[in-house]
Amino acid sequence: MNSVLTNIIEIIDVEQIEANLFRGQCHPSEHVFGGQVLAQAITAAYRTVKQEHQLHSLHSYFLRPGNSTKPILFEVDPIRNGKSFSTRRVTAIQNGKAIFTLSSSWQKAETGLIHSQPLPDLLPPDALRGDLETYKALSQEQNEFARFAFRFEAIDSRSVERTSIAQGESHPPYKNTWLRARDRLDDEPWIHLGLLAYMSDLDFMSTSMLPHGREKLRDGIQGASLDHSIWFHRPFRADDWLLFSKESPHAGGARGFVRGKFFTRDGHLVATAAQECLIRPNTP
Repeated sequence: MNSVLTNIIEIIDVEQIEANLFRGQCHPSEHVFGGQVLAQAITAAYRTVKQEHQLHSLHSYFLRPGNSTKPILFEVDPIRNGKSFSTRRVTAIQNGKAIFTLSSSWQKAETGLIHSQPLPDLLPPDALRGDLETYKALSQEQNEFARFAFRFEAIDSRSVERTSIAQGESHPPYKNTWLRARDRLDDEPWIHLGLLAYMSDLDFMSTSMLPHGREKLRDGIQGASLDHSIWFHRPFRADDWLLFSKESPHAGGARGFVRGKFFTRDGHLVATAAQECLIRPNTP
């Protein structure tokens, strides 16, 4: 397994230091990546629920910026342990203050009615060029991209539309990206849950910026994730190709709303994500 992917998994693998209390490390970067904190909180909650209960939904809020030079404490509140459902609330803490909070629901596997949206008719990943080289080139030209380019050394990302706000063009607010871990992963559920959550925050906010072009961002946009929700519909593997189909149906009030669906290559809808992000123009 490549060293960057190994490092991300080690960061997601939070350390238990007391009952319902966990400690997570950060990747040394300019800021704490929201997808990292989200994945760590999922792992902390996972380690407090019954083995037969599976994560089916989560709703989270980013409250304060995190400090990537310090560890994060994750306090799990085991709100409910039922026969069919369990509920967990997780608070991420730094310097005695909450920086992130998550509510999650876990369910024992059951059978029921089934229907699902189909996989969009798009180019397969084999026909697309990877995004890693694009981000490496951008990192050399503009330092703002260097802080997250390393993630694509761990995650193979291939954009269908080949559009990016970094390249200056305006584009309708949708984007489709094939994603998978670059190496085969262990079968541990927390790894696959955590990596999908991590990937769900990649290039999500930027989808709401596509109609406004690169110039708007260059002129000064204060951007940050405000909240993030995921619904898990069926089992999946994060080391198999997943299509992340994203769209931003609305932006306004200095906020952009984005939603996305994860499909397996053989056409199964496995998860749906949604996020509101801050896209506030800086005032002179």
